[in-house]
Amino acid sequence: MIDRAVAGRDQPATTLLGPGDDAAVVRAPDGAVVASTDMLVQGRHFRLDWSSPEQVGRKAVAQNGADIVAMGAWPTSFLVAIGCPPTTPVAVTDALTAGIWAEVAEFDAGVIGGDMVQAEQLVVSITVLGDLGGHAPVLRSGARPGDQVAVAGRLGWSAAGLAVLLAELDGFAELIAAHKVPRPPYRSGPIAARAGATGMTDVSDGLVADLGHMCTASGVAVDLDSALLEPGPELAAAAEALGADALDWVLTGGEDHALVATFPADVPLPEGWRRIGSVLAGEGVLVDGRSRAGGGGWQSFD
Repeated sequence: MIDRAVAGRDQPATTLLGPGDDAAVVRAPDGAVVASTDMLVQGRHFRLDWSSPEQVGRKAVAQNGADIVAMGAWPTSFLVAIGCPPTTPVAVTDALTAGIWAEVAEFDAGVIGGDMVQAEQLVVSITVLGDLGGHAPVLRSGARPGDQVAVAGRLGWSAAGLAVLLAELDGFAELIAAHKVPRPPYRSGPIAARAGATGMTDVSDGLVADLGHMCTASGVAVDLDSALLEPGPELAAAAEALGADALDWVLTGGEDHALVATFPADVPLPEGWRRIGSVLAGEGVLVDGRSRAGGGGWQSFD
């Protein structure tokens, strides 16, 4: 299975020694390495009656890559660990690894190693290494009162796609596709860092939830402007069909892996970024100046 996963695959120049030995060896040209890891568990994070193995592989890489670019860095190397039942068809693992490699190619990065084990259900765990290119990382703790809050990428699409799938509603193919394979705005992370972003994070659990982490780390409050978060026609149509609140998807829906960042008020927002609110003195996330009732997003433990 490992041979099938790595045969004929190219490695970037940062990989000095790839799969095949006890460990890989990679370059760290910046002198610092940015690292993150995430895990997807069948039945909890994906369903194979909804998503193809290739889509699961792409999703696993995307959520890790988003973490790295949210630091202002760029992914260079991925370590992949897969657990599966012994009855898993080879076609499934081939498609899974094909999806992993396809998404890794978005970064011109490499899969440098990993592990495969027997498990009761399909599990994919990925660790990613990234390069800052000589720049300081952009942290969650850098937001300051007076900053503007901006977002790059889509909000609420994955949550809407999940709602459509759960309701077994016909149509809305774009929303369903967004749930199966997120499309993070990868290049917007390093662009924001070079443009002077003071704080940044990816929206994995929900806009309110992830901005809440930034508020806590920075010791500030954020006030979101709902008029600047107006759901697009795709979300509005799905919400009408389901009797749901499209703005709620925008505020609390996770797994789009959009990027949200803070910038000084006098800094022009770079291409691909749009303003959605302001940083204030205080604590917590407000919407139109008011505290929002209800949860802010995904909880790993119910």
